[in-house]
Amino acid sequence: MRAEVLTTILGDLNGTSADIEASAVISLDGLMMAALLPQGMDEDRVGAMSAALLSLGDRTAKELARGELEQVLVKGDRGYVIMTHAGNEAVLTTLAKANAKLGLIFLDVKRAAAAITKVI
Repeated sequence: MRAEVLTTILGDLNGTSADIEASAVISLDGLMMAALLPQGMDEDRVGAMSAALLSLGDRTAKELARGELEQVLVKGDRGYVIMTHAGNEAVLTTLAKANAKLGLIFLDVKRAAAAITKVI
């Protein structure tokens, strides 16, 4: 039941913009809770990398006196990976196209993370 609700939230997020290509909700220990990923993308790897990067981002923000981490942004020549906390127990990972309007996507991701927090 919870996985279905999370998948619905991800579907709504992916539908908010043509620039969002995929999204997933991952536990802080790297286990996939729900995902809408492209065919062939390994869910276990996405989960492990997302949890590790968010954890490293948390530690970096604290060690460098930047306050509480809001998000981790990875930019590649083919697009973006945006990771943000979804409550205290999960990570929301979103893949966006290279030409994406990030301001709008950040807003949509923040809303989705808040909805996920209520479910978890």
